Amino acid sequence: MDDSWAWVALALVPGIGWNARRYHDLLGVGSPSEVFRASRRTLAAAVGEELATAIKAFDVAGAIARQRAAAERKEARLLTLGDTDYPAALKAITLPPPFLLVRGTLAREDGLAVAVVGSRRPTAYGLKMAERLSGDLGARGVTVVSGFARGVDTAAHRGALAAGGRTVAVFGCGVDVVYPSENRGLVAEVLSAGALISEFPMGTPPLPQHFPMRNRLIAALAVGTVVVEAAERSGALITARLAGELGREVYAVPGNVSSVVSQGANRLIQDGAKLVRDWKDVVAEWPAVWRQALRPVAESVSTPAARAEGVGEAKLLALLGDDPVEIDAVTERSGLPPGQVAAGLMTLELRGLVRQLPGQRYVRN
Repeated sequence: MDDSWAWVALALVPGIGWNARRYHDLLGVGSPSEVFRASRRTLAAAVGEELATAIKAFDVAGAIARQRAAAERKEARLLTLGDTDYPAALKAITLPPPFLLVRGTLAREDGLAVAVVGSRRPTAYGLKMAERLSGDLGARGVTVVSGFARGVDTAAHRGALAAGGRTVAVFGCGVDVVYPSENRGLVAEVLSAGALISEFPMGTPPLPQHFPMRNRLIAALAVGTVVVEAAERSGALITARLAGELGREVYAVPGNVSSVVSQGANRLIQDGAKLVRDWKDVVAEWPAVWRQALRPVAESVSTPAARAEGVGEAKLLALLGDDPVEIDAVTERSGLPPGQVAAGLMTLELRGLVRQLPGQRYVRN
């Protein structure tokens, strides 16, 4: 029996699954391979007759062979609680995941990580803040952790990567299952500068009950969690609550008081979360040794208006902000011919100064 992959096989036994407490109760019998070799009487004394019977009837060899083959196809690595490179931040929590499956690389510098999470349906402002905050942290050597979901999570991963930083994506399914499917292209980017990790066996589907567990890992891997946008009831708020329970810092980006997706983040601030306007607010109260570890970044002296060429482009840029503006409104307010407005906005978009949203609406980037 492969002692390492027995850790994964044990989680696949019916009745154990992702029940961390039951799994850890079994570890009182011994390592997973010792559990499978134990007598029915010994197992029944630890977890009862029904589960003892399920363990003894389980096809351990078949499960190990299938899991190991699936991991090899995706170049996934198995880490168990007994491995020296199992993340120390996870090992320190109550009932840590017995094992992790990892694609990509976990690095020593990932010990200084910040989670950036939020709505799956953010506003343009939320996307901009998630990208900017993650980029500023990533550029300074802080690993950005998030949940690979659409919306704020995706923006957080992309922001860190665009700044040359590291990012860790925590899956609520197997690391070989891409969810959501539109993030398939993001997988390779994350693997190039970070890792995809999961506490679920290979091939596990993204079921709703998996995501609170995923959120616990996100919170545990980071020194603090930043909520960018979240409704009153959302997974991002679960992550923030778990971060607080784990003794981690909780931060929130303030949002429009009339926006549904800002209610959760604004409520966190009311309840004592630290208000975040930029990366400096995140690191302001960190211990000196953490702040000294930040990578220095030269501040740019150029402004977007200075990088716009000509009076027309500067005028168009001045009319845009965080809230989307339709092209007809830009044309009316600028007083410029429609053709010049369309060409100017396209040029500004190519320079990365503005972003076009569905419906020919524009925001400053």
